[in-house]
Amino acid sequence: MQNLKGKTAFITGASRGIGKAIGLRLAQAGANIVIAAKTAEPHPKLPGTIYTAAEEMEAAGGKALAVVTDVRFEEKVQAAVDEAVATFGGIDILVNNASAIQLTGTLETPMKRYDLMHHVNTRGTYLCSKICLPHLLKAENPHVLNLSPPLTMEAKWFKNHTAYTMAKFGMSMCVLGMSAEFADKGVAFNALWPRTTIATAAVQNLLGGNHLMERSRKPAIMGDAAYYILNRPSKECTGNFFVDDEVLMEAGITNLDHYAVNPELGELMPDFFI
Repeated sequence: MQNLKGKTAFITGASRGIGKAIGLRLAQAGANIVIAAKTAEPHPKLPGTIYTAAEEMEAAGGKALAVVTDVRFEEKVQAAVDEAVATFGGIDILVNNASAIQLTGTLETPMKRYDLMHHVNTRGTYLCSKICLPHLLKAENPHVLNLSPPLTMEAKWFKNHTAYTMAKFGMSMCVLGMSAEFADKGVAFNALWPRTTIATAAVQNLLGGNHLMERSRKPAIMGDAAYYILNRPSKECTGNFFVDDEVLMEAGITNLDHYAVNPELGELMPDFFI
């Protein structure tokens, strides 16, 4: 399907994991993908770089631009957006995927990690949205999609990792506020979150190793869900906190077995915040 042909998607943290999966799915639909991430050189513990991701996205059917970007710094985001616009002529889609995580309690969370999570997650999302908006406002069907959870204000989602929850909910608050702020301008702001854990490097290295990976779904489910959201009319689809399997079921995809890393296990691990 080429219904995103010629559209340009700026995706933060798209060198691996969910961001890359979304980029690949949009590339299959003919989109131009801007891979805005930090990994220019191979990482000893993490797969892929912005350049290998770009090669995969072009092989999938899209055009790709790899840009070294750190969403903590305004001048770097501005330079990346300027390069994207110079290369492709505009921006139609922004996916705020870049995120930092540390699941520790208050006494165990160094302020350096607190600052990192808030600078990347909340501030990075706000900053990228702000800098992309002048171009999104000129687009035909502009969408911003934040990889953040529903705003479920229950103590159980805060008590074990308050700093991380605050930083992720900050991304969701951007959806809440900006969707209303730009509703009359036709720019859609939505959030997407997985029902289950997703088999990414974060799950492998930080959360539960191979045991949890086996009980997760593949990142492709998030790519497919994002694809269906980003094809909706922006004026009619904004301010939503989507969950991946619900999006697919609305699209008529009811059998999700092929997304499981190990379909034989049956029971999958629920993600946070759901």
